[in-house]
Amino acid sequence: MSFFDTIIIAIGLSADAFALAICLGMTLKVFSLRKAVIVGLYFGVLQALMPILGYLVASVFSETIVGFSHWIAFALLVAIGLKMVVGGLKKGHSQEKSTAEKEASLSPIVMLPLAIATSLDALAIGFSLSFLKANLLLSVSVIGVTTLVLSTIGVRIGKTLGAKLHTKAELFGGIILILIGIKILLERLFAT
Repeated sequence: MSFFDTIIIAIGLSADAFALAICLGMTLKVFSLRKAVIVGLYFGVLQALMPILGYLVASVFSETIVGFSHWIAFALLVAIGLKMVVGGLKKGHSQEKSTAEKEASLSPIVMLPLAIATSLDALAIGFSLSFLKANLLLSVSVIGVTTLVLSTIGVRIGKTLGAKLHTKAELFGGIILILIGIKILLERLFAT
């Protein structure tokens, strides 16, 4: 597998994390590079770790994990998306959340499920890397760094969009999460 192929795979894998980073950026009251990098690190590190895990367990569990990973991603994204939609609907009828509550959206309780849900495809890539005898260190480095950078940029884009959408940002972000979950599920169910 060439370096160019690795970059294309990394960009493809980071697409869902980028979209979620935009959603997270939309819900932030105040943008900071620190917050954007935190989001990028969650997504980037998990995107790098999952191919390693996939690489290591490829021969033993590949068919089992690939067989239901789309259901896990779907459930996590829809659950978090529904929570955001409900929060967005409540926000429309009440005052805006405090800054402390906004910061909680970057807590591990929220971020780890999101990072896991978006990195399950990277687990499957790890299986492929194993079968292709690809350079694992190079591949996971490119995947992790690409996802970190694109997710960090995504938070900034999301904040800009959120400022324009005001109180509807959380509602919109929740709908996007649900749609990404459905997309992941349908891609796997109807894959040929």
